[in-house]
Amino acid sequence: MLKAVILIGGPQKGTRFRPLSFEVPKPLFPVAGVPMIQHHIEACAQVPGMQEILLIGFYQPDEPLTQFLEAAQQEFNLPVRYLQEFAPLGTGGGLYHFRDQILAGSPEAFFVLNADVCSDFPLSAMLEAHRRQRHPFLLLGTTANRTQSLNYGCIVENPQTHEVLHYVEKPSTFISDIINCGIYLFSPEALKPLRDVFQRNQQDGQLEDSPGLWPGAGTIRLEQDVFSALAGQGQIYVHLTDGIWSQIKSAGSALYASRLYLSRYQDTHPERLAKHTPGGPWIRGNVYIHPTAKVAPSAVLGPNVSIGKGVTVGEGVRLRESIVLHGATLQEHTCVLHSIVGWGSTVGRWARVEVPPVTLTPTIPEPAWTVRASSRTGSCCLLSPSWAAESGSLPRCSS
Repeated sequence: MLKAVILIGGPQKGTRFRPLSFEVPKPLFPVAGVPMIQHHIEACAQVPGMQEILLIGFYQPDEPLTQFLEAAQQEFNLPVRYLQEFAPLGTGGGLYHFRDQILAGSPEAFFVLNADVCSDFPLSAMLEAHRRQRHPFLLLGTTANRTQSLNYGCIVENPQTHEVLHYVEKPSTFISDIINCGIYLFSPEALKPLRDVFQRNQQDGQLEDSPGLWPGAGTIRLEQDVFSALAGQGQIYVHLTDGIWSQIKSAGSALYASRLYLSRYQDTHPERLAKHTPGGPWIRGNVYIHPTAKVAPSAVLGPNVSIGKGVTVGEGVRLRESIVLHGATLQEHTCVLHSIVGWGSTVGRWARVEVPPVTLTPTIPEPAWTVRASSRTGSCCLLSPSWAAESGSLPRCSS
């Protein structure tokens, strides 16, 4: 028997993702046509022996989250439950606080996945590695270059046994080119070190009267309090993957994640990809179109485009490397490149919306948003990068 825990955080986190997370909780933001955490749930549901999926976070259980959970349970025929923290408890505090729920039924092991990662989720391979050599903690790792590695948790491993010998979260100098993917497989015994941290916090009296250090004894940071402390003690091991992986921290990384997932649909969900048909819009590469969207036959879409619920795409529109969120309208002959069009937004006729054409990767800072809107007559206005980011919508400029 197996379980999975998805750490979804709360509204106090993910500030770099704003304003995109103002409309819905960040874990429900659509990436490649479906909510971000649906990719996690799909991967967990495919693991043989999976009995339950738990979401842990500090979001209020509002209507969008409740509706998503109900739909997920029906689609995957698995219990999918949300456990709300009484306060933000860090990456490990929620695991310890809800330990009885996680261990109910005596699972062999349980996966722990951060919601803000994009991956092909090699969970079955991790489970096989765990069963060959059982240890309390198994971390999924991948490689990065020296500069990129400074943005992540860095792992020094024994290349023969894959034991984690040293772990540093976001080091100031180069430690290792192996980084933590935020996807784990824990044995039930892994909760014992979390208990030790909790008890130590209580004993030290590091509560709210220690500002900036410990907001409460229940706050546990997996990376600093557990991985760093236990590295080199034969308890933590790493499973390396060469599959796709990215963090989703900002608009640019959401576009990159959408591109990765759309490419995977060729093998995992070909039914989600639009096909070019006579009399329909011209499809180039991987494109997702929600069934309720209305797309003019003369529109050209792709590659790497996701069109949401109730979107209207007018005649002659060109879309490339972009996400169009539900209810948006792209009027005739607009051009949208490397951008996210906000909910209910309108892009006027002959407008051009574009981010500088650089390769967006999870470790290259995204460029400033540049919005150019031009009319058929050639008049042009240039809006400040902060305008698009702060408003959450795109400008309207028509002839």
